[in-house]
Amino acid sequence: MKAFILNRYGKKQALRLGDIPEPVTGPDDVLVEVEAAGLNQLDSKIRDGAFKPILRYKPPLVLGHDLAGAVISVGANVRRFKPGDAVYARPRDGQIGTYAERIAVNEADLALKPANLSMTEAASIPLVGLTAWQVLVERARIKPGHKVLIHAGSGGVGTFAIQLAKHLGATVATTASAANAGMVKALGADIVIDYRIQKFEEELSGYDLVLHSLDAQTLEKSLKILKPGGKLISISGPPDPAFARAQGLNAVLRLVLRLMSAGIRRKAKRAGIDYSFLFMRADGEQLERIAKLIEDGTIRPVIDRVFPFGQLNEALAYIDTGRAKGKVVVTMK
Repeated sequence: MKAFILNRYGKKQALRLGDIPEPVTGPDDVLVEVEAAGLNQLDSKIRDGAFKPILRYKPPLVLGHDLAGAVISVGANVRRFKPGDAVYARPRDGQIGTYAERIAVNEADLALKPANLSMTEAASIPLVGLTAWQVLVERARIKPGHKVLIHAGSGGVGTFAIQLAKHLGATVATTASAANAGMVKALGADIVIDYRIQKFEEELSGYDLVLHSLDAQTLEKSLKILKPGGKLISISGPPDPAFARAQGLNAVLRLVLRLMSAGIRRKAKRAGIDYSFLFMRADGEQLERIAKLIEDGTIRPVIDRVFPFGQLNEALAYIDTGRAKGKVVVTMK
């Protein structure tokens, strides 16, 4: 079958379109015909080699963390899906590879596609939806009346997180350019900080949560707007000791990550703030709950551009510009 293959790590390294063996399915796996695949900055970072120490991938490998497609066959233990089902998923670490015609996905990672979405729209949801859910619902436990700052509101995670935080009853602030202010307000943002001319750390105060996805300088500034007991949750690093333990990293890497995050953890502790790093995980049950919110109109996908599968490298290059509003998707058909 056809797939885009990463032959070696390298900054903006092009992927090669070639043939790879058909997926091997186990008793708990579902074989899916990929009809659309979402692109994420995580794919770019893995391609560039940024996660070599903490993710056990070895080239050649197929990237891709989002999919929507149709079930071809199911393993002997699979009970929730049958051939022909329209599904979407973020395959678990170690089983990624949605930049291919077919993929085997563990049953626990799959959910039925939201009925009101096309395959293209559904493929834009899993990774960003799960990230936002695990930050806002699972870890921060956002409730009505909470105040939340979501950085980079016009990006893939931001556009989803704004809608989910608003649904949960939070007052939502976000950082965005003036050109994107109207879009993020339409998604539910109550306050929009134009990062080009305003300093969010001077405009905001008393916040319960910051969802951080930018650089180290912005991470440190975010401490200033949180009230004591607030949470600073970063999806862009630095990884913390809890993440190192969860990944089962060796003692050397655990020490490295502890040192990398020591500065921000120390400053957060001094301010009475809880800092943590979140590396989202696959979860089909959470995708089912997200599907219900999409089907009732609470959340809608935001897609910037759609590329044909053959132009995957061009799509990744567009992701690398950092200008995408919402998600970028490639389609097989």
